[in-house]
Amino acid sequence: MLGAFLSAVTLIVFLQFNSNRSINQLIDGNENLLSELSLKNNLQALQTQIISLESKVRGTVINDAVIDKNHLQEEISNINQSLKPLQALKAGSSTRELVTQLELLINAKIDFNKEVISTFSSEGKAAAEKIINTQLGRKLADSIKVVSSQLEDLRQQIVTDLIKKADDEGRRAKTLGTLIALIAAAVSVFTFIYVSYKVREQQLLIARLNESEKKAKEAARIKENFLANMSHEIRTPMNALLGFTNLLQRKRLDDESRQYVQSIQKSGENLLTIVNDILDLSKIEAGMMRIESVPFSIRGLLHSVETMFIPKAKETKIEFQVSVDDTLNDSLEGDPVRLTQILVNLIGNAIKFTNEGKVTVQVVNKGVSNEFLKVGIKVSDTGIGIKQEKLAHIFERFQQAEDSVTRKYGGTGLGLAIVKDLVLLQQGTIDVKSKPGQGTSFELVIPYKIAENQVAPKIGFNNVPSPPSVFKNIKVLVVEDNEINQSLIRHLFSGWQLNCDLATNGREALEALRKRDYDLILMDIQMPEMDGYTAATEIRKTLAKTTPIIAMTAHALPGEREKCISFGMNEYISKPIREEKLYKLIVQFTGLTMHPGVPDTATNESGNPVFHYINLDYMKEVSRGNKEYEKEVTSQFLEAMPDEIGKLELYWNEHNNPGLRQVAHNMRTTISVVGLSEKLQPHLDTLEYGDFSKEDIPYHISVLKKIGGGAIEEAELFYRTL
Repeated sequence: MLGAFLSAVTLIVFLQFNSNRSINQLIDGNENLLSELSLKNNLQALQTQIISLESKVRGTVINDAVIDKNHLQEEISNINQSLKPLQALKAGSSTRELVTQLELLINAKIDFNKEVISTFSSEGKAAAEKIINTQLGRKLADSIKVVSSQLEDLRQQIVTDLIKKADDEGRRAKTLGTLIALIAAAVSVFTFIYVSYKVREQQLLIARLNESEKKAKEAARIKENFLANMSHEIRTPMNALLGFTNLLQRKRLDDESRQYVQSIQKSGENLLTIVNDILDLSKIEAGMMRIESVPFSIRGLLHSVETMFIPKAKETKIEFQVSVDDTLNDSLEGDPVRLTQILVNLIGNAIKFTNEGKVTVQVVNKGVSNEFLKVGIKVSDTGIGIKQEKLAHIFERFQQAEDSVTRKYGGTGLGLAIVKDLVLLQQGTIDVKSKPGQGTSFELVIPYKIAENQVAPKIGFNNVPSPPSVFKNIKVLVVEDNEINQSLIRHLFSGWQLNCDLATNGREALEALRKRDYDLILMDIQMPEMDGYTAATEIRKTLAKTTPIIAMTAHALPGEREKCISFGMNEYISKPIREEKLYKLIVQFTGLTMHPGVPDTATNESGNPVFHYINLDYMKEVSRGNKEYEKEVTSQFLEAMPDEIGKLELYWNEHNNPGLRQVAHNMRTTISVVGLSEKLQPHLDTLEYGDFSKEDIPYHISVLKKIGGGAIEEAELFYRTL
């Protein structure tokens, strides 16, 4: 198609060029023809002017009239003007000879007439007539006529040739134009046929693609159903396995039994990790992996991850260090869950493959662009390392650096593939450097938006004991067909002193709801006779009950939560069920006030809060059990602390250094009542006495905001207990 098109275009251009040349030659011929026609007119005009001049001279002499020299001079000028086109004529030698001869004769004729006039003026009429009678004037006139006639005959032949040539060029241009039109028409027809053929071919291809797409969607649906069923079938026994393992660990066990239980729990968690990795990959492949954008504290997140791996590092006797650049903004917007997942994978691998030495995590500021901070994270170890030829494949799925790695260290080879996908989904980059026997270093950069408001680090909790009064008079309906899961939930609720009824399927649940009201319904999804979706729909439409329903499902696939809510459920919890999350949901949907020990802080064995920021020893020592005093000073702290932190930022932005130093001085008293002096004293010293031109004041203010924010949350928690 391209060759034919280019050939046709080249031919058309060539023909058009020749056609244009013929047309140009035709135009030139027409111009020459016009020039020749004007030459004939010039010759006739010239003869007329010469006759006119001679008549006027003769008339003046014969009539003995007054000579009008100006008029005679004008006649001579007209003759010379008519002679110029002949002088400028481009022609052959014959024409040039005749023009020269004609010019000489005309000049002689003009000189003869001038002589007659001159004689008439000086000697009189008789002398002038004598010159006229010599017949020289007549001879010159005849000669001019003869030469003009010869010149006309010669140019007539040229005109004939020009007309013939113009006819030839016209016919040639017409032929070429017709040929161009025919070629253009042929090319157009060929192009139309070819395009029609291609359109038809494309339509058939689209039809085949549509058929393939339908098959692909059907295959994806089958795959999704398979993953859902697999997830349910694996997670349901895993729920019981991990749940009862947690219950066993609370019992008094001998060392051997405790070791067995820990092995069971570790194996169960490893299996759950593999299932989660497979599900994460399926989400990423389906384009259903969601990257959230919520404010979070990166230092708080890193502290949590560090706390998670410190025991493992101590167990393997390697050094574990986490460092954060002081210039890094603490409050960012992004997906903390996915960042935690990335770090857990990389740090877990680093510790697993390091027998001695250290594992370090460095978090640095890679620059700010358009309100986005590029967070650089480097996870390095001194472990076994990776061969250079294997580096290009470690991010591929089900790949290990060596075949022996799986046998010796375990793992499926999915972790790094998920890490890379998660980094790319967050518009980041990841690179790896390694040398066998010297260790490996993963470097990644992820852009996060700088949060407008400071985010206080969240405080975790380890268990969920509750006082007997928390769930008093609360009745829960548990709809679950698996006997092991029923037993597990009964044990959990027994520990929380929470009353519940059990139903094994949706029909039994509807019967139970017709007989009595419940404060909350825990609804399994896959059950015999009537599944959870149908049961929820019946509860909302047929029974018209608004009782909160929490779905319990092992699917954990993309869109599962939205699907549950679309059937009238209020929330969703995936199996294996985590005690803390279930506890939170029960408290949330039964309208209870969260007990001080759950879930925003840890609790000790007696159920009293264990705070990570504030220390109430000094307050309790002074109060000696006076709750009113404790309530009063806590209230004063809650009122003063946010105000003083706000003033610090305001005075720093306004460059009000004296005001900033005064607020720092006043804060010493405010923080002392809740035991923050040890944590914040160095920063207050810098703000009150430091050199503002040398010290990094925003950093110290940010530390005060972070710790102060956490302290305020804990103080509010304590205040609610008074």
